[in-house]
Amino acid sequence: MRFATLHDGTPDGRLHLVSRDNLRCIPTEGVQTLQQLIESWDALAPSLEEQYAALNASEEGPDFTAAPVMAPMPRAWQWLDGSAYDSHGDLMQKVFNHDPNPKGRPLMYQGLSDRFYGPLCDIPLPREEDGIDFEGEFGVIVDAVPMGSTAAEARAHIRLLVQINDWSLRAVAPVEMKTGFGWIHAKPACSMAPVAVTPDELGAAWRDARVDLPLAVDLNGAEFGRAEGYPMSYGFDELLAHAACTRDLVAGTVLGSGTVSNENFREIGSSCMAERRAIELLDEGAPRTPFLSFGDRVRMECRLRDGGALFGAIDQKVVKGGRA
Repeated sequence: MRFATLHDGTPDGRLHLVSRDNLRCIPTEGVQTLQQLIESWDALAPSLEEQYAALNASEEGPDFTAAPVMAPMPRAWQWLDGSAYDSHGDLMQKVFNHDPNPKGRPLMYQGLSDRFYGPLCDIPLPREEDGIDFEGEFGVIVDAVPMGSTAAEARAHIRLLVQINDWSLRAVAPVEMKTGFGWIHAKPACSMAPVAVTPDELGAAWRDARVDLPLAVDLNGAEFGRAEGYPMSYGFDELLAHAACTRDLVAGTVLGSGTVSNENFREIGSSCMAERRAIELLDEGAPRTPFLSFGDRVRMECRLRDGGALFGAIDQKVVKGGRA
């Protein structure tokens, strides 16, 4: 199944089913919001499967491409973000002389979850000199995961897959990291692509609790990266088990993969600017790609191998925000 949330004047919007070609949508019967669905998935999903089948069998339904779309999960009880791509972590460690990442222990932080930006809205940030960067990621939304769940047990709680842009302020992050208390200023709200999908929508591309598809990232209309999602050092099931080690994960928890990255980044590009700047520093002695300026536009989209639509696109402009 495929879901989207449309603006209806409320903070959580109105849940809709989206056709498999991402062209049409209908309001879900029997449930208003994605959070309500996640909290009662087993009870509600069978009826929604029937509604989804009927939508795909028909050629009728409102035009989804013109819909006033929000993030599928406009706000969440919890947002956790991993760093599951060793090629990205190893590069950052080498360039910035960070301590080695602990072996056998995923990196993860808990971030701002009271909002996720919709896929087409402008992104307001206070200062260009903060080092504005994007981070293309995949993510999962789970129902309730009990504390102490194994990876296999946690995998059964993955209900939906999403595509995320985890906005970052690179000049601020090192300052906050030195405090040992984590990020506040360096991690503003994230963005989500318009469509959340059940894992079966990926077919064989949902493999080992990983998205085995490329993430296309463009900056101001030019290709920036095409990294593949599969080479995670920890699958989403393992990341969830790590997160649930000492806590229950509430239904509606969103967990991200971290920046999608591959070892051949020089060939296929990157999913964030910090990685490209690090490569330039290694190869040329200094970074030459600037961080984002107000007015810059970032587009991200993951499609199926045959070119079919999946999550839809995040397509956003960075603008001046905060008080004048």
